[in-house]
Amino acid sequence: MARLDQSRMQKDEPAGMTVCAKIRVSGQVQGVGFRPFVYRLAHELALAGWVRNDSCGVEICVEGERERILNLIARLQSEPPKLARIEQVSYELTPQVFDVQGFSILASRGGVMQTSIAPDMAICPDCLAELFNPADRRYRHAFINCIHCGPRYTLTRRMPYDRANTSMDKFVQCPACQREYDDPETRRFHAQPNACPACGPTLQLYDADFQPVETADPLVQTASLLRAGQIVALKGVGGFHLVCMADNQAAVNRLRALKQRDEKPFAVMVLNTRSAQHYGVVSADEAFLLETGERPIVLLGKHPACDEDLPCVAPDLSHIGLLLPYTPLHYLLFHELLGHPDGINWLQQATKIALVMTSANAGGEPLVINDDEARASRLADGYLTHDRDILHRCDDSVMRVVPQAPKFQFIRRARGYTPRRILLPFAAPSVLALGGGLKNTVCVTRGNEAFVSQHIGDLDHAGARAMLDETVTHLCDIFDVEPQCVAHDLHPDCYTSQYAARFAAARGVPMIAVQHHHAHINAICAEYAVTQPVLGLALDGAGWGTDGTSWGGELLRVSGAQFERLGHLAAVALPGGDRAACEPWRMASAALFEMGKGAEILQRFSNQPAAPTVAAMLARGLHCPQSSSMGRLFDIAAGLLGVSQIQHYEGQAAMHLEALAVRQGEVKPLDGGYRLAENGVLDFQSLLRQLASCNDPSFGAALFHATISGGLIAWVSDAAQKTGIGCVALGGGCLLNSLLSEALTSGLSKQGLQVLSAQLLPPNDGGISLGQAWVAINQR
Repeated sequence: MARLDQSRMQKDEPAGMTVCAKIRVSGQVQGVGFRPFVYRLAHELALAGWVRNDSCGVEICVEGERERILNLIARLQSEPPKLARIEQVSYELTPQVFDVQGFSILASRGGVMQTSIAPDMAICPDCLAELFNPADRRYRHAFINCIHCGPRYTLTRRMPYDRANTSMDKFVQCPACQREYDDPETRRFHAQPNACPACGPTLQLYDADFQPVETADPLVQTASLLRAGQIVALKGVGGFHLVCMADNQAAVNRLRALKQRDEKPFAVMVLNTRSAQHYGVVSADEAFLLETGERPIVLLGKHPACDEDLPCVAPDLSHIGLLLPYTPLHYLLFHELLGHPDGINWLQQATKIALVMTSANAGGEPLVINDDEARASRLADGYLTHDRDILHRCDDSVMRVVPQAPKFQFIRRARGYTPRRILLPFAAPSVLALGGGLKNTVCVTRGNEAFVSQHIGDLDHAGARAMLDETVTHLCDIFDVEPQCVAHDLHPDCYTSQYAARFAAARGVPMIAVQHHHAHINAICAEYAVTQPVLGLALDGAGWGTDGTSWGGELLRVSGAQFERLGHLAAVALPGGDRAACEPWRMASAALFEMGKGAEILQRFSNQPAAPTVAAMLARGLHCPQSSSMGRLFDIAAGLLGVSQIQHYEGQAAMHLEALAVRQGEVKPLDGGYRLAENGVLDFQSLLRQLASCNDPSFGAALFHATISGGLIAWVSDAAQKTGIGCVALGGGCLLNSLLSEALTSGLSKQGLQVLSAQLLPPNDGGISLGQAWVAINQR
């Protein structure tokens, strides 16, 4: 909720007295139609004065009757444009009168930048109605937008957000568009991407060899390609998507081969929420999330017929990721696939048409954003592109609804939410935080604001590293930040550590290394503005520990820049090192060896050629580093139950376990399934012994979830009693497991503990850049 500051208020002024007000509005108030909104309010209330953008937000000077001015101030907060995010309104009322005539919008004023740019937003209902109105001059114009919708962040070079600073600068507005752009009474007043068919970007279809396709309407030809089972690369807002019909098994399998994505689920785009109900179970909260202007991919529980209707899209999982169209181009494509219906009623009708909509990249490389990259990718049978440049790669965000507060949870934060700022409880010198090696994001701070980048990806790929470099430069430029220190992951071999060394040396600023799980917990502390000590339960895949081993199941006492390791999961061997994280059978072998059942390894995993080698490594203690990782505990369970031997993508085994447990339903925890040692080590070996002899994978998966949840709750509750700390923060990638996170939140709350979960960022590595920044801020 916006804060209201009253710098000066003359309460004894007589009614009807003419006064002057100086008003400042801060938050996300530029590029969202705020000035024309103020202009219209002022005219409605018969107030004189002016409004303008400046480096801090929006500045208003107005004079008129005192009651009318107070009405204006109240309505600034209660009726703002839908894309505005008002954080503070401050004002001063004085008897001074400037004797201005009328109300006007002044040119923007410069200065040190203290405001931010709005994220990209889905097409609004007004533009959608115009798009399919044959009488409108923007009928079927694939780039229709207004001040309430369309791209912003991805086409902006620098601030302030003016057309000259965007990729629209090369398109000269026609007289009709220019009149709208200049008129505060229209919803296209200073809509920077404003355009029409006469002056704006145009579509072009290319074939598989990237040769132009001669066609009267590229959309008609694109729809024909999709119906024929072809794959089309579609240029959107933050990059290209690869698109095919989701119910065409051959097309989906060919797309998997092209993307080198054997089993990882694909996102699917459907026309509307009613259509989503064909494939997913949609609650009221999930419908709200699907339909928001941010348009994330939403994880939904599968409809019983989903796998039959959409084979190969999300194999062996309990959920499917669905999203609704968010660009005019998406809606035009559905329009063609539905046979070009008249009017707009079809927009609300259910249809089973579903499109795989996945990022156009292969092998973990960054999202493709221009024609040259698309041509080089060779991933499609056709390329529907256009001449409006995408300046910044931005994947689709991924979210889900959770039953407990905060209700909505990020899995990936990108388009629609980047670069929305996170307010910190106090101001500090600027920090650059570089995140981790996987699911990377970077963060810059400015005063009491933190700006976390869009999802960058895994930094073992050269393209992702280049994207990190680009993103750091862009964030520092767009927010006018000169970092005074740089924070990075503790692991010395992580690319962010190497980048930090170069960055710090070039600018003469200090480096701060932050332990991975300390950062996970501090990311949550930062977003909740927590400054007192908390207990941190970090459940993750891997992170470099202060002792040089791999951590991942940690109970911490965190107080700003300091942390203490109160306990950890019992360490397990990783036969073959990092390779064990990709092959659950190796983790299961390590568990069997620890149980004294090493002789069973060759029999259980006779289909694995490396089984004899792994058995020998375990017997000799060679190449078997130790890890306290919760992620590896999931892998052990999956391997012992025969659910997964090889992972084709990160977290696959855990996701399969979760799906089986959901299917099984609730079971009681195993009595004596865990042991809590005096030194703070939590050991689940009794549970693993039970799983090793379990012949029902679904029951075993449910038993595993119930028992580890019970053990973790007991562990944290014991630490809370010993330390006297009543607040616990839950962080790490394993908190994306809905069964685990819901059980922990419910169980710990029943113990009287305050539970904090990631809300503004994902709980996984996508949020640790904020945590690193918070450590650096508190350390200085």
